[in-house]
Amino acid sequence: MSNDLEAAKQGFLSEAGDLLSAMEDALLHLENSPDDMEAINAVFRAAHTIKGTSGVFGFDDVVSFTHVAESLLDKIRDSEITINKEIIEVLLRSGDHMSALVNEVIANDNEVCTALLETSGALILQLNVFMQLTPTEIIINESTENRIETLEGDEQIASNNNWHISLRFGVDVLKQGMDPISFVKYLQQIGRIISLSVLPNKIPSLDNIDPEACYLGFEISFQSECNKEEIEAVFEFVQEDCDIRIVPPHSAINRYIELIQALPEEDELLGELLIKSQVLTRNELQNALSDQQNKSKTGADKSIGEILVDQGVVAQEVVGAAVEKQQQVRTKKNVESRIVRVNSNKLDELINMVGELVIASASASLLANKGNNPELEEASGLVDDLVDSIRNNALSLRMVPIGETFHRFQRVVRDVSGQLRKEISLVITGAETELDKMVVEKIGDPLMHLVRNSLDHGLETPEQRIVAGKDAQGKIHLNAYHDSGSIVIEISDDGKGLNKVLLLEKAIAKGIVDAEQVLSDDDINNLIFHPGFSTVESVSNISGRGVGMDVVKRNILALRGSIDLESTEGEGTVVRIRLPLTLAIIDGFQVGIRDDSYVVPLDMVIECVEYADFNKANDNDKSESNYFNLRGEVLPLVKLKDHFNYSLVENEQNARANIVVVHYAGRKAGLVVDQLMGEFQTVIKPLGKLFSKIRGIGGSTILGSGEVALILDVQQLIQDASEQELKHVS
Repeated sequence: MSNDLEAAKQGFLSEAGDLLSAMEDALLHLENSPDDMEAINAVFRAAHTIKGTSGVFGFDDVVSFTHVAESLLDKIRDSEITINKEIIEVLLRSGDHMSALVNEVIANDNEVCTALLETSGALILQLNVFMQLTPTEIIINESTENRIETLEGDEQIASNNNWHISLRFGVDVLKQGMDPISFVKYLQQIGRIISLSVLPNKIPSLDNIDPEACYLGFEISFQSECNKEEIEAVFEFVQEDCDIRIVPPHSAINRYIELIQALPEEDELLGELLIKSQVLTRNELQNALSDQQNKSKTGADKSIGEILVDQGVVAQEVVGAAVEKQQQVRTKKNVESRIVRVNSNKLDELINMVGELVIASASASLLANKGNNPELEEASGLVDDLVDSIRNNALSLRMVPIGETFHRFQRVVRDVSGQLRKEISLVITGAETELDKMVVEKIGDPLMHLVRNSLDHGLETPEQRIVAGKDAQGKIHLNAYHDSGSIVIEISDDGKGLNKVLLLEKAIAKGIVDAEQVLSDDDINNLIFHPGFSTVESVSNISGRGVGMDVVKRNILALRGSIDLESTEGEGTVVRIRLPLTLAIIDGFQVGIRDDSYVVPLDMVIECVEYADFNKANDNDKSESNYFNLRGEVLPLVKLKDHFNYSLVENEQNARANIVVVHYAGRKAGLVVDQLMGEFQTVIKPLGKLFSKIRGIGGSTILGSGEVALILDVQQLIQDASEQELKHVS
C-alpha cells in the first residue's frame, strides 16, 4: 500500500471520529429537542459523508450499513418518521458500530470480522423496523393510465411533490424500432405516474403527415424514490434523438441544498458539485456545456449555472447553494493552507528542547552576571526575554480545551442513567478552559470514575428524590476554571451526599482511625480516598463510591495535582481536582536553606516578609512558634529546616531569614527560608522512586550553575502545617 493511500485512510479515520462525535452530540441534543431540524441535518450529514468517503476507498461493508442508517435519517428529515428515544437509542448504537467498522476496515485492509458483520445485520433489522413504520403513501384516486390532458404549446405540469418529466421524442424514433409508449410504461416499474399529458402541437396536417415519423411529446408528473440519474437511465437508448428534461420535485430543493452542503470539502467545478448532489446528470451537464460553447461563439457569454437555470434543469436556489459551497471550500482551503498538522511526539520533543534551552539560558545569564560586563549582561537579558517568549509559545501549542473531554460524558450519563432507571441531566460549564494536552489525556479515566460514582451512588432514584422534596431529575455538573496558575475541575451532584456518621463508623471498624480520634468534616469526607474503603453494601457493575477512589487520588497526585471532597448530607457532593496547567516548564521562585536551593512555584507565592520580627516576638513563648500573625491573619508556619530534618549547627545566624507566604486552594501558610534568590524559569524533572516518599517535594530542576534544586510541593506543606496546628490546638 502506498504511503499516500495510507495517509489518506488515516485522515479519513480522524475525520470519521470527528463526524461521529458530532453525530452523537446531535442525537443527545435531539432527546430533549426532537424538532430541531438543524440537529437532524447534522446527523444526516455525518452519516452521508462517512458513506461517501467509505465508497471512495471501497469500504463496502461500511457503505452498506451506513446506507440503511442514512435512509432512516432521510425519512426523518422528510417528516415521514417522527424521531423518538427508541430511534435515538438505535442510532447511537449505529454510530458506535460505524466507528468500529471504520477502525476495522482500516486496520485490517478492508476485512471485517464475523462478529461485526453480525452486529451490522442485527442493527440493520432494527433500522428497517423503524422504516416500515412509515405512514402509508397518499394514493391519488384518479386513474393514471387513462388520464390524458391536451395542452397548447410546451406548457409544463409541475407538482410540488412529484418529479416532472418533459419528453420530446425525435422524428426518427419509430424508424429506429423504438416504441415511445414502452418507455412510458417502463416508468411505472420504478415509480408511479400521477398524470400524463400529450402535446399535439407538433402533429402536422393529414396531408403532410409522415406515417413513419414520431411527433409525440409528453409532460409527466411522476412519483418515485429513484434519483435523477436512475430516471434518466430509462431513456438511455433514445437520449441522442430526444429532448428530455427531468425536473425534481419542488419539495426536494431543500434536500439538494443540504446534500450540497454535506459534500466533502473539495474544490470542484460547479457542474461536478451538482452531479455529486444528484441534482444534475452528466448528460445534462454535457448538453449545457455544448449550449454554453455555442452561445459564446455568438457573443452571448453565460455561466454554466445560468444556462442550467435557463434550461429549467436546475433551480436557481440549488445553483446558488452550489456556488456558495464553492466559495466556502475555497475560503476554508485558504485558511487550511496556513495550518500545519504536527505529530504530538514532535511537540513533546520541542518542549524538551525548549526546556534544555531554558537551562542553557540560565547558565549563560549566571556567567554574564559573574563577569561584571554590562554589555554582556544586557545581551544575556535580551536572550532571556526571547527564551521566555519561545517557552510560552511552545507551551501554548500543547494547550487544548477541556470541553472535548467533558462532552464525552454526555453519552455516559445518558446510557448509565437509563440502566439505573434514573433521570439525570449533565450540565457543562467552563468547556473552553485550556490546559496541557498531556494532562487532558491522563485526566479522562479519573473523571470517568468520579462521574460514574455520582450516577450510581450519589444521585437518588426519581421516587427517592420526590420523597426528599427534590426534582425528579438529578443533576451532575462538570465545571472547569483557572485559579492561581492551576486549573480546577469540579464534579458536583445534587444527590444524597455522604453520611458522615456511617463513614466514621466504617473507618473505626476497619481500624483506619481510632474511636477517640477527633476528625474534621473534611477529614471524614476524605476517608473515601483510603485504599479499599467503601460504605457500599453491594458493589454494582457501574461503580462503588470508595472502591478505587484511592487509585483516582493516586493518578491525580501523579499529575502534581490534588483532590478534595465536600459533601452535605441530603444536598449533594462536590469533588474538586486541582491540576497544573503544564507538566513541563513553570515560573519558579528560588529560595535557599543553608547551601541548598529549593524552588517554589511562582503562582503560589503571595509575598515575602522578614522573619526576624516574628522570631523575636516568639522567643519567650516557644509553644507559639508554629504560627505567625500576618497583619491580623494567623497563618501556620513551616520551618523548612525542621521539615527536612537539617542537623543543628551551633551559632547559626538566622537574622536574615525570611517568610515566603504561599497559598493553595484557598489556604495560606508561611515557609521559613534562609535566602531569597529571585525568579527564574523552572524546567520540571521527575524524581526517582527513591525520593517518592519524601513529603513536601514535587520534583526537581537543574539550575544555571548545573546544580540540582528541589521543587517544593506547596499543597503538601500547607496540609502538613494545618495538621500540625490541629494537633497543637487539640
